[in-house]
Amino acid sequence: MSAASVRPSASKRVPEVESLESLVKMIQDCADSKCLAKSYLTADVVRKMSSVKSKYGCSLAHIIRNCALNPKSECPRVGDADCYKIFHEFLDIVIKTYHKIPSDDFMHPPPTFGDIENLPFGNLDPKGDSVVSTRVRVGRSIDGFPFSTIISKEDRLLLEKKLSVVLKELTGEFAGTYHSLTGLDEDTKDKLVQDHFLFGDSNKIFQDAGGYRDWPVGRGIFYNKDKTFLCWIGEEDHLRVISMQEGGDLAATYARLIRGLKAIESRVQFCHSDKYGYLNCCPSNLGTSMRASVHARVPKLSADKTKLDDICKQHGLEARGAYGEHTESVGGVYDLSNERRLGLTELEAAIEMAEGVKKILELEATL
Repeated sequence: MSAASVRPSASKRVPEVESLESLVKMIQDCADSKCLAKSYLTADVVRKMSSVKSKYGCSLAHIIRNCALNPKSECPRVGDADCYKIFHEFLDIVIKTYHKIPSDDFMHPPPTFGDIENLPFGNLDPKGDSVVSTRVRVGRSIDGFPFSTIISKEDRLLLEKKLSVVLKELTGEFAGTYHSLTGLDEDTKDKLVQDHFLFGDSNKIFQDAGGYRDWPVGRGIFYNKDKTFLCWIGEEDHLRVISMQEGGDLAATYARLIRGLKAIESRVQFCHSDKYGYLNCCPSNLGTSMRASVHARVPKLSADKTKLDDICKQHGLEARGAYGEHTESVGGVYDLSNERRLGLTELEAAIEMAEGVKKILELEATL
């Protein structure tokens, strides 16, 4: 079956959630709520938006539910690409605040990956003293399907079929194996867990947004023979495309991602808008939706996490624990990545990350 022949089924009934009024009240009554558009959720907006629904039936109640149930959650989760138009008055505020957009007439630049045979960066740690590994990933949503928060079981399976067909037909350096999480044997599962390839269902914020319904149906992992090119189907976004390898060679890692991404995009259409670039479930992951990162040993700087965060901020970076957001460092190893995803090109984001990491490693060496 060709990827093009797989079509989403008719719109299914979306998950039932609490009333918009009750969810707004939870946000407004919580003094510690970090919801970026809290002040916008007025009684007038509730009346205006209470019956509005997107193309696939997503309501404002679906969008803000994770913020209502998780006071620390800044960003809501949308149910389809249409939400960015239908609920733009609300979501524009979230996006403008989160991404620090200075003007209302903002337009994200078109995709620009650069000449991958002549990139302005190379190996960030040629001696191999500090960088453990390098990873570049992007999130993509497939046109014609609801997002993970409201998608039906039937459409999720159709989406998995469509994407797995595309991935199984990749050739050359990208040829690999697809594993559906449904019925995954324990030996393969244990190996994927050990390699830190397997994504799970433990994120409370995404759970409350509706993202783990029907788990693990319609989810899966693809990787090439060398395990340097991976794709996740059905995690938070429809598709996560990941290029990774040991050491600090950002140029090789980035170039591989772009080659693989173009091979996939020649077969499927991604959700994209002129204003916000690539569209995904979380407003924090728009534009390039690219996260370029290294796992780097910075034991001296990591002795003071607050200071490390301040230094990273000065250089356009974000520091996370070695196992992702909200995790702790292990042995002084931190995940250092570009902070900006919206308002710059993919090439510019990679350059910012490369320059920032070099500064951090130089500073670590002087301590």
